[in-house]
Amino acid sequence: MIPSVNAPGDRTIGLLAYLYGPGKREEHIDPHLMASFDGMAPDPGRDPNATLKALQQLLDQPVQALPKHARPARHVWHTSVRTAPGDRTLSDEEWADIARRIVAATGIDPGDGQPGCRWAAVRHADDHIHIVATLVTEDGHRPDDYRSGARAQAEARLIEKELNLREVPPGDGTAAQRPTSAERHKAERQGRARTAREELRETVRRAVAGAESETEFFDRLAGAGLLIRKRAASSGDLLGYKVALPDDRNKDGEPVFYPGARLAPDLSLPRIRERWTAAPRNAPALQPDDAARRGSGAPARARRKSASAAWQAMLFVQQGEDAVAAAHIAAAGEVLDALAGTSAAHTRRELQEAARAFEHASRSHTRAVRGHDRALRQAARDLIHGGPALGRGEDGATTAMAIDMLFFLITTAAHWHAKKGHAQQAEAATQAAEHLRAAYQAAAAQPLGVLHQRGQRLSRPMLQGQTVLLREVLPHLAKQIIAEPGWYALAATIADTEAAGHDPAALLSDAVERRELDTAASVSDVLIWRLRRLADLPANPTEAQEGSTVKSPPTAHLTAPRANAPGRRSRDAL
Repeated sequence: MIPSVNAPGDRTIGLLAYLYGPGKREEHIDPHLMASFDGMAPDPGRDPNATLKALQQLLDQPVQALPKHARPARHVWHTSVRTAPGDRTLSDEEWADIARRIVAATGIDPGDGQPGCRWAAVRHADDHIHIVATLVTEDGHRPDDYRSGARAQAEARLIEKELNLREVPPGDGTAAQRPTSAERHKAERQGRARTAREELRETVRRAVAGAESETEFFDRLAGAGLLIRKRAASSGDLLGYKVALPDDRNKDGEPVFYPGARLAPDLSLPRIRERWTAAPRNAPALQPDDAARRGSGAPARARRKSASAAWQAMLFVQQGEDAVAAAHIAAAGEVLDALAGTSAAHTRRELQEAARAFEHASRSHTRAVRGHDRALRQAARDLIHGGPALGRGEDGATTAMAIDMLFFLITTAAHWHAKKGHAQQAEAATQAAEHLRAAYQAAAAQPLGVLHQRGQRLSRPMLQGQTVLLREVLPHLAKQIIAEPGWYALAATIADTEAAGHDPAALLSDAVERRELDTAASVSDVLIWRLRRLADLPANPTEAQEGSTVKSPPTAHLTAPRANAPGRRSRDAL
Protein backbone atom coordinates (compact mmCIF):
# COMPACT_ATOMS: atom_id res chain seq x y z
CA MET A 1 0.00 0.00 0.00
CA ILE A 2 1.47 3.31 -1.11
CA PRO A 3 0.41 6.61 0.49
CA SER A 4 1.67 9.73 -1.27
CA VAL A 5 1.23 12.97 0.66
CA ASN A 6 1.41 16.02 -1.60
CA ALA A 7 2.54 19.52 -0.84
CA PRO A 8 -0.31 21.66 0.57
CA GLY A 9 -2.50 23.49 -1.94
CA ASP A 10 -4.65 26.60 -1.84
CA ARG A 11 -7.86 25.70 -3.77
CA THR A 12 -10.17 23.08 -2.33
CA ILE A 13 -12.66 23.47 -5.18
CA GLY A 14 -9.98 22.90 -7.83
CA LEU A 15 -8.85 19.64 -6.27
CA LEU A 16 -12.41 18.39 -5.83
CA ALA A 17 -13.19 19.25 -9.45
CA TYR A 18 -10.28 17.12 -10.59
CA LEU A 19 -11.15 14.18 -8.33
CA TYR A 20 -14.79 14.13 -9.39
CA GLY A 21 -14.04 14.95 -13.01
CA PRO A 22 -13.18 12.59 -15.88
CA GLY A 23 -9.43 12.87 -15.33
CA LYS A 24 -6.82 14.16 -17.72
CA ARG A 25 -7.10 11.05 -19.87
CA GLU A 26 -10.69 9.99 -19.11
CA GLU A 27 -9.30 7.54 -16.56
CA HIS A 28 -11.65 8.37 -13.67
CA ILE A 29 -14.47 5.84 -13.29
CA ASP A 30 -17.52 6.36 -11.05
CA PRO A 31 -16.07 9.04 -8.72
CA HIS A 32 -17.83 8.86 -5.35
CA LEU A 33 -17.38 9.67 -1.69
CA MET A 34 -15.94 6.87 0.45
CA ALA A 35 -15.89 8.46 3.88
CA SER A 36 -15.77 11.89 5.52
CA PHE A 37 -15.03 13.59 8.83
CA ASP A 38 -18.64 13.27 10.03
CA GLY A 39 -19.96 10.54 7.74
CA MET A 40 -22.59 12.91 6.34
CA ALA A 41 -20.75 15.00 3.75
CA PRO A 42 -22.53 15.49 0.40
CA ASP A 43 -21.43 13.22 -2.46
CA PRO A 44 -21.49 15.04 -5.82
CA GLY A 45 -20.66 11.77 -7.54
CA ARG A 46 -23.74 9.76 -6.67
CA ASP A 47 -26.19 12.26 -5.17
CA PRO A 48 -27.81 14.34 -7.93
CA ASN A 49 -28.71 17.04 -5.41
CA ALA A 50 -25.15 17.41 -4.09
CA THR A 51 -22.68 19.85 -5.65
CA LEU A 52 -18.93 20.32 -5.59
CA LYS A 53 -19.49 23.80 -4.20
CA ALA A 54 -21.47 22.45 -1.25
CA LEU A 55 -18.72 19.92 -0.41
CA GLN A 56 -16.03 22.58 -0.77
CA GLN A 57 -17.85 25.02 1.50
CA LEU A 58 -18.36 22.32 4.13
CA LEU A 59 -14.65 21.41 4.16
CA ASP A 60 -13.48 25.03 4.11
CA GLN A 61 -15.80 26.23 6.86
CA PRO A 62 -13.22 26.13 9.73
CA VAL A 63 -10.76 28.03 7.51
CA GLN A 64 -13.29 30.69 6.56
CA ALA A 65 -14.25 31.13 10.22
CA LEU A 66 -10.78 32.54 10.96
CA PRO A 67 -9.91 36.18 10.39
CA LYS A 68 -8.31 36.64 6.99
CA HIS A 69 -4.88 37.38 8.43
CA ALA A 70 -4.97 34.11 10.42
CA ARG A 71 -5.92 31.80 7.56
CA PRO A 72 -3.11 29.56 6.27
CA ALA A 73 -2.03 30.51 2.75
CA ARG A 74 -1.96 26.88 1.64
CA HIS A 75 -4.67 25.12 3.58
CA VAL A 76 -5.49 22.04 1.44
CA TRP A 77 -3.94 18.73 2.54
CA HIS A 78 -4.07 15.93 -0.03
CA THR A 79 -2.85 12.35 -0.19
CA SER A 80 -3.52 9.44 -2.46
CA VAL A 81 -3.45 5.90 -1.08
CA ARG A 82 -2.81 3.18 -3.64
CA THR A 83 -2.64 -0.60 -3.48
CA ALA A 84 0.48 -2.25 -4.89
CA PRO A 85 0.42 -4.03 -8.27
CA GLY A 86 -0.98 -7.53 -7.84
CA ASP A 87 -3.10 -6.69 -4.79
CA ARG A 88 -6.77 -7.65 -4.79
CA THR A 89 -9.44 -4.99 -5.38
CA LEU A 90 -10.62 -3.61 -2.07
CA SER A 91 -14.27 -2.92 -1.27
CA ASP A 92 -15.68 0.52 -0.54
CA GLU A 93 -16.01 -0.44 3.12
CA GLU A 94 -12.34 -1.43 3.30
CA TRP A 95 -11.24 1.79 1.63
CA ALA A 96 -13.42 3.84 4.00
CA ASP A 97 -11.74 2.21 6.98
CA ILE A 98 -8.30 2.80 5.45
CA ALA A 99 -9.13 6.50 4.96
CA ARG A 100 -10.16 6.87 8.63
CA ARG A 101 -6.94 5.18 9.76
CA ILE A 102 -4.73 7.34 7.56
CA VAL A 103 -6.21 10.65 8.75
CA ALA A 104 -5.96 9.48 12.36
CA ALA A 105 -2.33 8.33 11.97
CA THR A 106 -1.24 11.56 10.25
CA GLY A 107 -2.84 13.85 12.85
CA ILE A 108 -5.41 15.25 10.42
CA ASP A 109 -8.27 13.80 12.46
CA PRO A 110 -6.71 12.00 15.45
CA GLY A 111 -9.99 11.01 17.16
CA ASP A 112 -10.29 10.13 20.85
CA GLY A 113 -12.03 13.43 21.52
CA GLN A 114 -9.24 15.53 20.04
CA PRO A 115 -10.24 18.29 17.62
CA GLY A 116 -9.63 17.30 14.02
CA CYS A 117 -9.76 18.75 10.53
CA ARG A 118 -12.58 18.29 8.06
CA TRP A 119 -11.81 15.76 5.36
CA ALA A 120 -13.37 13.66 2.60
CA ALA A 121 -12.15 10.50 0.82
CA VAL A 122 -12.96 10.07 -2.88
CA ARG A 123 -12.63 6.92 -4.99
CA HIS A 124 -12.51 7.07 -8.77
CA ALA A 125 -10.50 3.91 -9.58
CA ASP A 126 -10.23 0.31 -8.39
CA ASP A 127 -6.74 0.63 -6.95
CA HIS A 128 -6.66 3.93 -5.04
CA ILE A 129 -8.44 6.69 -3.18
CA HIS A 130 -7.74 10.35 -2.52
CA ILE A 131 -8.15 12.09 0.83
CA VAL A 132 -8.75 15.85 0.90
CA ALA A 133 -8.58 17.82 4.16
CA THR A 134 -8.41 21.46 5.20
CA LEU A 135 -5.60 22.30 7.61
CA VAL A 136 -7.59 24.05 10.32
CA THR A 137 -9.16 22.04 13.15
CA GLU A 138 -12.70 22.55 14.39
CA ASP A 139 -11.40 24.73 17.23
CA GLY A 140 -9.40 26.93 14.86
CA HIS A 141 -5.87 25.57 15.30
CA ARG A 142 -3.28 24.00 13.05
CA PRO A 143 -3.31 20.16 13.23
CA ASP A 144 -0.31 18.19 14.41
CA ASP A 145 0.53 16.80 10.95
CA TYR A 146 4.33 16.96 11.29
CA ARG A 147 5.92 14.24 9.14
CA SER A 148 2.51 13.17 7.96
CA GLY A 149 4.06 11.33 5.01
CA ALA A 150 6.20 9.09 7.24
CA ARG A 151 3.27 8.51 9.61
CA ALA A 152 1.05 7.50 6.68
CA GLN A 153 3.72 5.04 5.52
CA ALA A 154 3.94 3.47 8.99
CA GLU A 155 0.17 3.02 9.15
CA ALA A 156 0.18 1.53 5.63
CA ARG A 157 2.60 -1.19 6.80
CA LEU A 158 0.10 -2.19 9.51
CA ILE A 159 -2.82 -2.15 7.08
CA GLU A 160 -0.94 -4.38 4.64
CA LYS A 161 -0.45 -7.06 7.28
CA GLU A 162 -4.03 -6.92 8.50
CA LEU A 163 -5.57 -7.07 5.01
CA ASN A 164 -3.03 -9.56 3.65
CA LEU A 165 -1.78 -7.14 0.99
CA ARG A 166 1.66 -6.97 -0.54
CA GLU A 167 4.08 -5.47 1.99
CA VAL A 168 5.73 -2.55 0.20
CA PRO A 169 9.22 -1.74 1.51
CA PRO A 170 9.37 1.66 3.21
CA GLY A 171 11.44 4.35 1.55
CA ASP A 172 14.72 5.61 3.02
CA GLY A 173 15.25 8.78 1.04
CA THR A 174 17.83 7.30 -1.35
CA ALA A 175 15.53 6.66 -4.31
CA ALA A 176 15.73 8.82 -7.41
CA GLN A 177 12.94 11.36 -7.75
CA ARG A 178 9.99 9.92 -9.63
CA PRO A 179 8.56 11.73 -12.65
CA THR A 180 5.75 14.09 -11.78
CA SER A 181 2.28 13.58 -13.23
CA ALA A 182 2.88 16.62 -15.44
CA GLU A 183 6.08 15.03 -16.79
CA ARG A 184 4.28 11.75 -17.47
CA HIS A 185 1.41 13.46 -19.30
CA LYS A 186 3.86 15.52 -21.33
CA ALA A 187 5.69 12.35 -22.38
CA GLU A 188 2.40 10.78 -23.45
CA ARG A 189 1.47 13.84 -25.51
CA GLN A 190 4.86 13.74 -27.22
CA GLY A 191 4.65 10.01 -27.87
CA ARG A 192 7.61 9.20 -25.63
CA ALA A 193 7.76 5.80 -23.95
CA ARG A 194 9.52 7.38 -20.95
CA THR A 195 9.71 10.84 -19.44
CA ALA A 196 12.55 13.25 -20.12
CA ARG A 197 13.71 12.83 -16.52
CA GLU A 198 14.01 9.06 -16.94
CA GLU A 199 15.78 9.29 -20.30
CA LEU A 200 18.26 11.80 -18.91
CA ARG A 201 18.94 9.72 -15.80
CA GLU A 202 19.74 6.66 -17.89
CA THR A 203 21.93 8.61 -20.32
CA VAL A 204 23.91 10.24 -17.51
CA ARG A 205 24.41 6.91 -15.76
CA ARG A 206 25.82 5.38 -18.93
CA ALA A 207 28.05 8.41 -19.47
CA VAL A 208 29.60 8.05 -16.03
CA ALA A 209 30.08 4.26 -16.27
CA GLY A 210 33.83 3.69 -16.15
CA ALA A 211 34.58 7.36 -16.84
CA GLU A 212 37.93 8.56 -15.50
CA SER A 213 37.62 12.35 -15.57
CA GLU A 214 35.21 15.25 -15.84
CA THR A 215 36.37 15.87 -19.38
CA GLU A 216 35.53 12.34 -20.43
CA PHE A 217 32.19 12.47 -18.62
CA PHE A 218 31.06 15.68 -20.30
CA ASP A 219 32.37 14.50 -23.69
CA ARG A 220 30.18 11.42 -23.35
CA LEU A 221 27.15 13.52 -22.45
CA ALA A 222 27.72 15.72 -25.50
CA GLY A 223 28.26 12.65 -27.66
CA ALA A 224 24.89 11.31 -26.51
CA GLY A 225 23.27 14.48 -27.85
CA LEU A 226 22.38 16.13 -24.55
CA LEU A 227 22.38 19.87 -23.96
CA ILE A 228 24.74 20.70 -21.07
CA ARG A 229 24.81 23.73 -18.82
CA LYS A 230 27.70 23.96 -16.35
CA ARG A 231 27.73 25.99 -13.13
CA ALA A 232 31.04 27.49 -12.03
CA ALA A 233 32.24 29.52 -9.07
CA SER A 234 33.78 32.97 -9.47
CA SER A 235 37.17 31.25 -9.28
CA GLY A 236 36.28 29.20 -12.33
CA ASP A 237 35.96 25.94 -10.39
CA LEU A 238 33.14 23.78 -11.68
CA LEU A 239 30.36 23.35 -9.10
CA GLY A 240 27.65 21.45 -10.91
CA TYR A 241 25.86 20.76 -14.17
CA LYS A 242 22.43 20.48 -15.74
CA VAL A 243 21.33 18.48 -18.78
CA ALA A 244 18.38 18.60 -21.14
CA LEU A 245 17.02 16.72 -24.13
CA PRO A 246 17.20 18.90 -27.27
CA ASP A 247 13.51 18.37 -28.07
CA ASP A 248 12.13 18.72 -24.51
CA ARG A 249 10.92 22.32 -24.30
CA ASN A 250 8.73 24.35 -21.97
CA LYS A 251 5.80 26.54 -23.06
CA ASP A 252 8.24 29.33 -23.96
CA GLY A 253 10.22 27.02 -26.25
CA GLU A 254 13.22 26.81 -23.93
CA PRO A 255 15.00 23.52 -23.07
CA VAL A 256 14.00 21.96 -19.76
CA PHE A 257 17.20 21.40 -17.78
CA TYR A 258 17.58 18.96 -14.88
CA PRO A 259 20.45 19.20 -12.36
CA GLY A 260 22.31 15.93 -11.89
CA ALA A 261 21.26 15.71 -8.23
CA ARG A 262 17.60 15.94 -9.28
CA LEU A 263 18.05 12.93 -11.55
CA ALA A 264 19.48 10.75 -8.76
CA PRO A 265 21.34 11.45 -5.49
CA ASP A 266 24.56 9.88 -6.80
CA LEU A 267 24.56 11.86 -10.06
CA SER A 268 25.49 15.21 -8.53
CA LEU A 269 28.92 16.37 -9.66
CA PRO A 270 30.54 15.95 -6.19
CA ARG A 271 29.25 12.38 -5.93
CA ILE A 272 30.38 11.57 -9.47
CA ARG A 273 33.85 12.93 -8.73
CA GLU A 274 34.21 10.41 -5.91
CA ARG A 275 34.40 7.64 -8.51
CA TRP A 276 37.68 8.81 -9.98
CA THR A 277 39.22 10.83 -7.16
CA ALA A 278 39.15 8.06 -4.54
CA ALA A 279 41.63 5.72 -6.22
CA PRO A 280 44.16 4.04 -3.90
CA ARG A 281 47.58 5.67 -3.79
CA ASN A 282 49.79 4.74 -6.76
CA ALA A 283 46.87 3.02 -8.51
CA PRO A 284 47.12 3.40 -12.29
CA ALA A 285 44.43 5.36 -14.07
CA LEU A 286 41.66 3.38 -15.71
CA GLN A 287 42.57 2.62 -19.29
CA PRO A 288 40.73 1.22 -22.29
CA ASP A 289 41.48 -2.45 -22.82
CA ASP A 290 44.24 -3.12 -25.38
CA ALA A 291 41.78 -5.06 -27.52
CA ALA A 292 39.43 -2.10 -27.37
CA ARG A 293 42.20 0.11 -28.77
CA ARG A 294 42.77 -2.31 -31.63
CA GLY A 295 39.05 -2.96 -32.18
CA SER A 296 39.64 -6.69 -32.70
CA GLY A 297 37.61 -8.97 -30.44
CA ALA A 298 37.09 -6.10 -28.01
CA PRO A 299 33.45 -6.77 -27.04
CA ALA A 300 34.13 -10.44 -26.25
CA ARG A 301 37.28 -9.70 -24.28
CA ALA A 302 35.53 -6.97 -22.31
CA ARG A 303 32.74 -9.39 -21.41
CA ARG A 304 35.21 -12.00 -20.18
CA LYS A 305 36.89 -9.41 -17.99
CA SER A 306 33.49 -8.33 -16.68
CA ALA A 307 32.70 -11.91 -15.70
CA SER A 308 36.00 -12.23 -13.83
CA ALA A 309 35.59 -8.88 -12.11
CA ALA A 310 32.04 -9.75 -11.03
CA TRP A 311 33.25 -13.07 -9.65
CA GLN A 312 35.92 -11.40 -7.51
CA ALA A 313 33.58 -8.61 -6.41
CA MET A 314 31.24 -11.15 -4.83
CA LEU A 315 33.89 -11.95 -2.24
CA PHE A 316 34.15 -8.27 -1.27
CA VAL A 317 30.39 -7.95 -0.92
CA GLN A 318 30.15 -11.14 1.13
CA GLN A 319 33.23 -10.68 3.32
CA GLY A 320 34.39 -7.06 3.08
CA GLU A 321 33.66 -4.09 5.29
CA ASP A 322 30.34 -2.37 4.68
CA ALA A 323 31.85 0.66 2.94
CA VAL A 324 33.86 -1.58 0.61
CA ALA A 325 30.85 -3.80 -0.11
CA ALA A 326 28.76 -0.71 -0.88
CA ALA A 327 31.43 0.49 -3.33
CA HIS A 328 31.39 -2.79 -5.22
CA ILE A 329 27.59 -2.78 -5.35
CA ALA A 330 27.66 0.76 -6.75
CA ALA A 331 30.24 -0.24 -9.34
CA ALA A 332 28.14 -3.25 -10.30
CA GLY A 333 25.54 -0.74 -11.43
CA GLU A 334 28.14 0.81 -13.76
CA VAL A 335 28.88 -2.59 -15.30
CA LEU A 336 25.16 -3.23 -15.85
CA ASP A 337 24.75 0.20 -17.45
CA ALA A 338 27.72 -0.42 -19.74
CA LEU A 339 26.62 -3.95 -20.66
CA ALA A 340 23.07 -2.80 -21.41
CA GLY A 341 24.38 -0.03 -23.64
CA THR A 342 26.65 -2.26 -25.71
CA SER A 343 24.72 -5.52 -26.08
CA ALA A 344 22.88 -6.91 -29.07
CA ALA A 345 19.17 -6.40 -29.68
CA HIS A 346 17.98 -9.80 -28.42
CA THR A 347 19.38 -9.17 -24.92
CA ARG A 348 19.32 -5.38 -24.82
CA ARG A 349 15.80 -4.87 -23.51
CA GLU A 350 16.13 -7.18 -20.51
CA LEU A 351 19.60 -5.85 -19.71
CA GLN A 352 18.29 -2.29 -19.83
CA GLU A 353 15.47 -3.26 -17.47
CA ALA A 354 17.99 -4.94 -15.18
CA ALA A 355 20.13 -1.79 -15.09
CA ARG A 356 17.09 0.41 -14.42
CA ALA A 357 15.88 -1.85 -11.63
CA PHE A 358 19.32 -2.06 -10.02
CA GLU A 359 19.74 1.73 -10.11
CA HIS A 360 18.22 2.12 -6.63
CA ALA A 361 20.10 -0.90 -5.28
CA SER A 362 23.40 0.75 -6.23
CA ARG A 363 23.16 3.24 -3.35
CA SER A 364 22.02 3.25 0.27
CA HIS A 365 22.73 5.07 3.51
CA THR A 366 25.89 2.96 3.81
CA ARG A 367 28.29 5.37 2.17
CA ALA A 368 30.54 3.69 -0.37
CA VAL A 369 34.28 4.22 -0.07
CA ARG A 370 35.25 4.32 -3.71
CA GLY A 371 38.63 3.19 -4.99
CA HIS A 372 38.36 -0.45 -3.93
CA ASP A 373 35.99 -1.06 -6.83
CA ARG A 374 38.46 -0.29 -9.61
CA ALA A 375 38.32 -3.75 -11.18
CA LEU A 376 34.58 -3.40 -11.76
CA ARG A 377 34.93 0.18 -12.97
CA GLN A 378 37.68 -0.94 -15.36
CA ALA A 379 35.34 -3.68 -16.60
CA ALA A 380 32.65 -1.07 -17.26
CA ARG A 381 35.20 1.10 -19.06
CA ASP A 382 36.32 -1.81 -21.23
CA LEU A 383 32.72 -2.57 -22.17
CA ILE A 384 32.18 1.03 -23.27
CA HIS A 385 35.45 1.23 -25.22
CA GLY A 386 34.94 -2.25 -26.67
CA GLY A 387 31.87 -1.01 -28.48
CA PRO A 388 28.65 -2.79 -29.45
CA ALA A 389 28.64 -6.58 -29.37
CA LEU A 390 27.17 -8.87 -31.96
CA GLY A 391 24.40 -11.23 -30.91
CA ARG A 392 26.23 -14.28 -32.21
CA GLY A 393 29.64 -15.91 -32.13
CA GLU A 394 32.08 -15.15 -29.34
CA ASP A 395 30.41 -11.82 -28.59
CA GLY A 396 27.08 -13.49 -27.92
CA ALA A 397 28.51 -16.37 -25.92
CA THR A 398 30.67 -14.14 -23.71
CA THR A 399 27.58 -12.01 -23.10
CA ALA A 400 25.94 -15.10 -21.61
CA MET A 401 29.07 -15.76 -19.54
CA ALA A 402 29.10 -12.18 -18.22
CA ILE A 403 25.38 -12.24 -17.40
CA ASP A 404 25.84 -15.55 -15.56
CA MET A 405 28.48 -14.06 -13.26
CA LEU A 406 26.68 -10.73 -12.88
CA PHE A 407 23.58 -12.60 -11.76
CA PHE A 408 25.60 -14.05 -8.88
CA LEU A 409 26.91 -10.60 -7.97
CA ILE A 410 23.49 -8.94 -8.10
CA THR A 411 22.00 -11.76 -6.04
CA THR A 412 24.75 -11.33 -3.47
CA ALA A 413 23.97 -7.62 -3.38
CA ALA A 414 20.29 -8.38 -2.78
CA HIS A 415 21.11 -10.51 0.25
CA TRP A 416 23.61 -7.94 1.56
CA HIS A 417 20.96 -5.22 1.40
CA ALA A 418 18.40 -7.49 3.06
CA LYS A 419 20.75 -8.22 5.96
CA LYS A 420 21.32 -4.48 6.41
CA GLY A 421 17.59 -3.77 6.45
CA HIS A 422 17.69 -1.93 3.10
CA ALA A 423 14.30 -3.25 2.00
CA GLN A 424 13.81 -1.18 -1.16
CA GLN A 425 17.36 -1.81 -2.37
CA ALA A 426 16.97 -5.55 -1.75
CA GLU A 427 13.78 -5.59 -3.77
CA ALA A 428 15.38 -3.56 -6.56
CA ALA A 429 18.28 -6.01 -6.79
CA THR A 430 15.83 -8.92 -6.82
CA GLN A 431 13.97 -7.36 -9.74
CA ALA A 432 17.26 -6.80 -11.56
CA ALA A 433 18.14 -10.47 -11.10
CA GLU A 434 14.83 -11.46 -12.71
CA HIS A 435 15.68 -9.43 -15.81
CA LEU A 436 19.20 -10.85 -15.90
CA ARG A 437 17.76 -14.34 -15.87
CA ALA A 438 15.62 -13.50 -18.91
CA ALA A 439 18.60 -11.93 -20.68
CA TYR A 440 20.68 -15.03 -19.95
CA GLN A 441 18.09 -17.28 -21.57
CA ALA A 442 18.29 -15.24 -24.77
CA ALA A 443 22.10 -15.02 -24.78
CA ALA A 444 22.88 -18.64 -23.88
CA ALA A 445 20.45 -20.44 -26.20
CA GLN A 446 22.71 -20.59 -29.25
CA PRO A 447 26.10 -21.51 -27.73
CA LEU A 448 24.64 -24.07 -25.31
CA GLY A 449 22.53 -25.53 -28.08
CA VAL A 450 25.64 -26.14 -30.22
CA LEU A 451 27.55 -27.58 -27.27
CA HIS A 452 24.61 -29.90 -26.60
CA GLN A 453 24.83 -31.24 -30.16
CA ARG A 454 28.57 -31.75 -29.87
CA GLY A 455 28.15 -33.61 -26.60
CA GLN A 456 25.61 -35.95 -28.15
CA ARG A 457 28.18 -36.84 -30.84
CA LEU A 458 30.90 -37.80 -28.38
CA SER A 459 31.88 -41.45 -28.48
CA ARG A 460 30.40 -43.78 -25.90
CA PRO A 461 33.80 -44.53 -24.30
CA MET A 462 34.48 -40.80 -23.91
CA LEU A 463 31.08 -40.18 -22.31
CA GLN A 464 31.61 -43.12 -20.00
CA GLY A 465 35.02 -41.78 -19.02
CA GLN A 466 33.54 -38.38 -18.26
CA THR A 467 30.79 -39.98 -16.21
CA VAL A 468 33.42 -41.78 -14.13
CA LEU A 469 35.37 -38.51 -13.77
CA LEU A 470 32.27 -36.71 -12.60
CA ARG A 471 31.48 -39.36 -10.00
CA GLU A 472 35.01 -39.21 -8.67
CA VAL A 473 35.27 -35.41 -8.46
CA LEU A 474 31.65 -34.55 -7.64
CA PRO A 475 30.19 -37.67 -6.04
CA HIS A 476 27.34 -35.76 -4.38
CA LEU A 477 26.31 -33.98 -7.60
CA ALA A 478 27.14 -36.45 -10.37
CA LYS A 479 23.76 -38.15 -10.48
CA GLN A 480 21.93 -34.82 -10.70
CA ILE A 481 24.25 -33.47 -13.40
CA ILE A 482 24.00 -36.53 -15.63
CA ALA A 483 20.19 -36.35 -15.46
CA GLU A 484 20.10 -32.69 -16.46
CA PRO A 485 19.42 -31.50 -20.04
CA GLY A 486 22.72 -29.62 -19.93
CA TRP A 487 24.84 -32.72 -19.33
CA TYR A 488 25.81 -33.17 -22.99
CA ALA A 489 26.89 -29.51 -23.27
CA LEU A 490 29.00 -29.94 -20.12
CA ALA A 491 30.49 -33.15 -21.53
CA ALA A 492 31.53 -31.25 -24.67
CA THR A 493 33.12 -28.56 -22.51
CA ILE A 494 35.04 -31.11 -20.43
CA ALA A 495 36.32 -32.59 -23.69
CA ASP A 496 37.41 -29.11 -24.82
CA THR A 497 39.36 -28.52 -21.60
CA GLU A 498 41.19 -31.81 -22.02
CA ALA A 499 41.94 -31.10 -25.68
CA ALA A 500 43.40 -27.74 -24.63
CA GLY A 501 45.86 -29.48 -22.31
CA HIS A 502 44.09 -28.90 -18.99
CA ASP A 503 43.38 -31.41 -16.27
CA PRO A 504 39.55 -31.69 -16.23
CA ALA A 505 39.52 -33.10 -12.69
CA ALA A 506 41.50 -30.15 -11.34
CA LEU A 507 39.33 -27.64 -13.16
CA LEU A 508 36.13 -29.25 -11.89
CA SER A 509 37.46 -29.25 -8.35
CA ASP A 510 38.45 -25.60 -8.67
CA ALA A 511 35.05 -24.64 -10.08
CA VAL A 512 33.22 -26.34 -7.22
CA GLU A 513 35.51 -25.03 -4.50
CA ARG A 514 34.90 -21.50 -5.65
CA ARG A 515 31.18 -21.79 -4.97
CA GLU A 516 28.73 -24.25 -3.41
CA LEU A 517 26.43 -25.93 -5.95
CA ASP A 518 24.04 -28.08 -3.92
CA THR A 519 21.09 -25.77 -4.51
CA ALA A 520 21.72 -25.17 -8.23
CA ALA A 521 18.73 -25.83 -10.44
CA SER A 522 21.11 -26.64 -13.31
CA VAL A 523 24.60 -27.45 -12.07
CA SER A 524 25.71 -28.33 -15.59
CA ASP A 525 24.93 -24.86 -16.98
CA VAL A 526 26.85 -23.22 -14.15
CA LEU A 527 29.88 -25.47 -14.59
CA ILE A 528 30.01 -24.92 -18.35
CA TRP A 529 30.71 -21.21 -17.97
CA ARG A 530 33.05 -21.67 -15.04
CA LEU A 531 35.14 -24.25 -16.88
CA ARG A 532 35.28 -22.26 -20.10
CA ARG A 533 36.35 -19.17 -18.19
CA LEU A 534 38.90 -20.95 -15.98
CA ALA A 535 40.41 -22.78 -18.95
CA ASP A 536 40.32 -19.66 -21.11
CA LEU A 537 38.34 -21.54 -23.74
CA PRO A 538 36.29 -19.74 -26.37
CA ALA A 539 32.83 -19.16 -24.92
CA ASN A 540 31.38 -19.95 -28.33
CA PRO A 541 31.78 -23.40 -29.94
CA THR A 542 34.55 -23.83 -32.52
CA GLU A 543 34.16 -22.54 -36.05
CA ALA A 544 33.38 -26.03 -37.28
CA GLN A 545 30.15 -25.97 -35.32
CA GLU A 546 29.19 -22.31 -35.73
CA GLY A 547 27.03 -23.03 -38.75
CA SER A 548 24.70 -25.27 -36.80
CA THR A 549 21.12 -24.03 -36.80
CA VAL A 550 19.70 -26.25 -34.09
CA LYS A 551 19.24 -24.46 -30.80
CA SER A 552 18.44 -25.94 -27.41
CA PRO A 553 17.25 -23.40 -24.85
CA PRO A 554 19.41 -23.35 -21.72
CA THR A 555 18.04 -24.67 -18.50
CA ALA A 556 16.71 -21.86 -16.32
CA HIS A 557 19.48 -22.25 -13.75
CA LEU A 558 19.28 -18.60 -12.77
CA THR A 559 16.54 -18.33 -10.17
CA ALA A 560 15.46 -15.10 -8.55
CA PRO A 561 16.92 -14.34 -5.11
CA ARG A 562 14.63 -14.06 -2.15
CA ALA A 563 16.08 -10.89 -0.74
CA ASN A 564 13.54 -10.59 2.07
CA ALA A 565 15.20 -13.50 3.84
CA PRO A 566 18.19 -11.79 5.42
CA GLY A 567 19.87 -14.95 6.64
CA ARG A 568 19.97 -16.68 3.25
CA ARG A 569 23.25 -16.69 1.38
CA SER A 570 23.47 -15.93 -2.31
CA ARG A 571 24.03 -19.62 -3.01
CA ASP A 572 20.25 -19.85 -3.27
CA ALA A 573 20.49 -18.11 -6.62
CA LEU A 574 21.69 -21.08 -8.61
